Amino acid sequence: MTVSIINRIITERPTHDGSLTVTGLGHRTTVPLSAFHDRARAVAAALGRRGIGAGDRIGILSANRLEWVLLDVAALMLGAQTAGFEPGKFSPDADLVERYGLDALYTDVRLPDDAPSGVLPISAVAGYAEEDTDGFEPEQWAATQCTTVKFTSGSTGVPKGLEATVGSIDSSLHAVQSLFAHQPGDDILTFLPLSLLQQRYWLYSALYWGHDITITTYQSVFAVLPSVRPTVVMGVPAFFDTAKRHIEAVIDGGVEPAKAAAELFGDRIRYLWTGSAPADPATLGFYGEAGLAIFEGYGLNETCIATKNHPGAHREGSVGRALPGKEIVIDDEGIVCVRSDHPVNTAYTYAAPGDSERMFRPGGIVRTGDLGRLDEDGFLYILGRSDDVIVLDNAKKIVVRPIETRFRDTGAVAECVVYCPSQAGLVAVVSPHPGPVDTAAIGEALAAVNAASERDERIIRVIVADEPFTVEGGLLTSQFKPIRKRIADRYRDRIDNPKAGILVH
Repeated sequence: MTVSIINRIITERPTHDGSLTVTGLGHRTTVPLSAFHDRARAVAAALGRRGIGAGDRIGILSANRLEWVLLDVAALMLGAQTAGFEPGKFSPDADLVERYGLDALYTDVRLPDDAPSGVLPISAVAGYAEEDTDGFEPEQWAATQCTTVKFTSGSTGVPKGLEATVGSIDSSLHAVQSLFAHQPGDDILTFLPLSLLQQRYWLYSALYWGHDITITTYQSVFAVLPSVRPTVVMGVPAFFDTAKRHIEAVIDGGVEPAKAAAELFGDRIRYLWTGSAPADPATLGFYGEAGLAIFEGYGLNETCIATKNHPGAHREGSVGRALPGKEIVIDDEGIVCVRSDHPVNTAYTYAAPGDSERMFRPGGIVRTGDLGRLDEDGFLYILGRSDDVIVLDNAKKIVVRPIETRFRDTGAVAECVVYCPSQAGLVAVVSPHPGPVDTAAIGEALAAVNAASERDERIIRVIVADEPFTVEGGLLTSQFKPIRKRIADRYRDRIDNPKAGILVH
């Protein structure tokens, strides 16, 4: 790799015209990236005067806002590490500070008068940005050094913490740029939590290549989309499913699909990016028919983006081919393994005993736990999770993801998770759409799914959740993937009760 993006963006003030916009319900701030760089440098100098330096760790527990990214880039300039904590899953208390070795913790949570030492309001960062730089000079990072601790979504227990190397960040940014050529005039919209390192990649990309970036929140994204007029929207499949329903409502009013899509997304979309969870093929097809290119990819916290469909190399049903610097291997058990020239890391920093050994293998290899196959041209197809395979009495293995996808694709439910409480058959727990529950439609969907399934794959009962699965309710990850174990725990009584739910006839 000839250029270290991280070292370049922290030492060189941007000379391009790219800008950063942070927007939400009732507010919008746009800052030229050159001015943003000046402010981040001032924050770094201010943090230094307050005792934070190279090798220290700054925790950030806050919703998306300008101060979040100012702290992140300031920490890079200081040679300090960040730890991004997802709002709602952590509390800004002394235990968090001690558990993760934080030298400071900035949060938007209202703090009591007796807040622990070092726990500070993130609003203070705006004042830091107005201070002078006082001769401050940024540090330099080696490729093997780690800039941040990122955490899993945490489906069980304490989230696993993983430190990310500079080399892995640089490699991913170069690889994605080689596929999509982001440039001045592009505006990339991101709304997932900034605690997810991959969301901050787009700021680093903007600082380096000169395109614009707009940051908002999931709660605000649909309100701000038409006025932002982005060229690229990064979103998880659940977001695009919801957007599809918005567009369909307008189409039902007699508006042409392309015009209806433009009313929601604006009229400048170059492409849509999705990943992090399986995308609904019907949704992907819908956007193509509406004139919007949408590209699905694949990656984990432990691998970063590993494969991606992109212009010139797009195969329906796949999650794309390996990015430069990545290699995909399917092992003897059908598990997808990812080898990286520049691994994110080779072990977790915070995890239960044995977790690192199960995930990380020698040679920069991550054994993902996902079942997959490669076609003759190297396109990867994800078939399900190895731990989601059900083995029946007759020794037949049932991969539940295709069944769940078929049920979701009927449109009768928002999500579906399949279990096997006994050898009597499969039981599905479904998340209803908001509003009145149409049990008749769910029953019809069950019949249709079973008609399209082999005998052993048929669902005998459907449990309709009391309310839609949500992130706030603890049943979806921050990337809107169902948390299988929590759903099972919450509905265990009904899953195990052979008379509960909608029964197959």
